[in-house]
Amino acid sequence: MQFKAGVIITIGMMLATFSYYFYQLFFTANLRVDKEDAFLFIPTGATFETVTDSLNKYEVLNDKISFYFLSKLLKYREQIKPGKYLLQKNMSNWEAIKMLKRGRQTPVKLTFNNIRLKTDLAEKVDLKLELSASELNKSLSNEAIAKQYGFTAETFMCMFIPNTYEMYWTISTKDFLDKMHKEYQKFWNAARTQKAKAIGMTPVEVTILASIVEAETNKNDEKPRVAGVYKNRLNVNMPLQADPTVKFAVGDFSIKRIYSGHLALNSPYNTYMYAGLPPGPIDLPSVTSIDAVLNYEKHNYLYFCAHHDLSGHHDFAATYAEHQLNAEKYRKALNKLNIK
Repeated sequence: MQFKAGVIITIGMMLATFSYYFYQLFFTANLRVDKEDAFLFIPTGATFETVTDSLNKYEVLNDKISFYFLSKLLKYREQIKPGKYLLQKNMSNWEAIKMLKRGRQTPVKLTFNNIRLKTDLAEKVDLKLELSASELNKSLSNEAIAKQYGFTAETFMCMFIPNTYEMYWTISTKDFLDKMHKEYQKFWNAARTQKAKAIGMTPVEVTILASIVEAETNKNDEKPRVAGVYKNRLNVNMPLQADPTVKFAVGDFSIKRIYSGHLALNSPYNTYMYAGLPPGPIDLPSVTSIDAVLNYEKHNYLYFCAHHDLSGHHDFAATYAEHQLNAEKYRKALNKLNIK
């Protein structure tokens, strides 16, 4: 009896010991112990070694052996899923491996604004998502792909509405474009579409004009008035003569003054040479600029130029003679500061 009792006690102690060990193995803190939360990025095609290399490089694991053992026990090594994962302070092996194995990514918040070129957009996206800038840039310049979404290669950028969006780090280029198209359709709701129709423009045309307004002024209160000037010019088939389109055509956005050499450039984006809207947007206009076009100010102004105080505001004129007086004041202000 004493022998049996001893065996039972020994087995019980062993079971208790193993239970405690496995409890610790599964549930005690082992990742980011006494450190702040951090993100783990697992690229597409990664192996278990790739994952552990990252964990070790940034000293994430308190006990490497327990994590490796449990990863094998739970068959995580054969089920590596790429993505961006949040490793919380004092996370257990069980919590971490369960999250990684199931691919429970943390969404990325992608914000883009102040974008001029397709390459700018591609590079900004590349900084936040796994997809490459070169791959996205190729898609944005591909006529066939643009056509799938109802655009041309020239107008494709109209599909991207500056805002903050949530998506997974591993999103593919196609899925990214699909999502942006859905957001575009959501933005161009019945109310905005009807407003565009009421002013005789398509959503794409509104966006192109809004891109010029965006480049002309950062004063939101002036944008409807600037939009009104350009709408008046379009209505009488007068060239838009928008300096920002010339800068876009030349490919130099640092230009402070437009000279005859710039105006001589034969480009469909040179709105001094060609009447009507340019073939595509010259930047990604903000929602404010788009709505400024949709709700443009009704007036009789055909001209405007920067105010001579260089505050960023503008002087507006109905006649060319009045405009010339305003422009001369502005030129004198530039000359005084030796701005070429």
